[in-house]
Amino acid sequence: MNPISSPSPARLATPFALPWAKLLRWIYVALFLLYLYLPLGIVALLAFNDSDLPALPWRGFTLDWFFDPTGDRKGIFNDPQMLGAMGTSLLVALGVTALCLVVGTTAAFLFERYPFPGSAALYFAMVATIVIPGVILGVALLSTGNLVITVLRDWLGRPFVSAIGLSSLLRPGLFLVILGQFSFIGALATIIIAGRLRRFPIEQERAAMDLGATRFQAILRVTVPYLMPALVSAGVVSFLSSFENFNTTLFLIGNQPTLPILFFSRLRFEITPQINAVSVLLMVGAMSLGLLSLLLGRRNSPEG
Repeated sequence: MNPISSPSPARLATPFALPWAKLLRWIYVALFLLYLYLPLGIVALLAFNDSDLPALPWRGFTLDWFFDPTGDRKGIFNDPQMLGAMGTSLLVALGVTALCLVVGTTAAFLFERYPFPGSAALYFAMVATIVIPGVILGVALLSTGNLVITVLRDWLGRPFVSAIGLSSLLRPGLFLVILGQFSFIGALATIIIAGRLRRFPIEQERAAMDLGATRFQAILRVTVPYLMPALVSAGVVSFLSSFENFNTTLFLIGNQPTLPILFFSRLRFEITPQINAVSVLLMVGAMSLGLLSLLLGRRNSPEG
């Protein structure tokens, strides 16, 4: 009786190791990357096209859509309305990011370190805001603000409510936009920070306290450095999510439009290469923040 022969290496090879499978894999990757980045490349190319229309053919290289101070080709750096919208978006994004980092960190400690009856339900209620449409969040917050103002006016009187500034705070404006965006971006920041905190070895905090540190000092000097990669990531996600938000902001903005709102108002009437120029700035900014997040995360990670 012949002994059972061992299978040949060719028979043990996985399908993905075969030459034709490797070729298909590279084709798939190439098509996927082309699908992702080709539209962005076209937008970037048309931002430098010397044509009054954001379309091919190529008419030559120009920086007019960035720096031209006069004429129909007013560059974005000489457009006060565009610069104002960028400043408003930046202000809102910074406010939302700061709020998300502070509240997200404290909420992560609350859910991971100090569970309480009903904490699971509260965590689910927080996470649910991520999947609620931004239109609903915007309308709900706007309606709530109007209701609070009406009730306080009935109880305390219109002069008192106006004197303490609630009428302006709870009406459409930057404050309400920050609250509206924070209502769901804060949940994203909490999830990111809590995921990192869950892996933190609590013994390091206890060792620091045994050496004479207070609980606050142990958290500040041991836990926070460990959380730094998550804090950086949460900050970048919060900033970018706020900067590009449209649905919620549309219902809560006042007379100071953010950049997406200004885009929407202009695109209803015409499309110019100026929009492509702003898109180039946003792409460069987003990629820079992503690289900065990656570098800082690796630098501050105790594991790296």
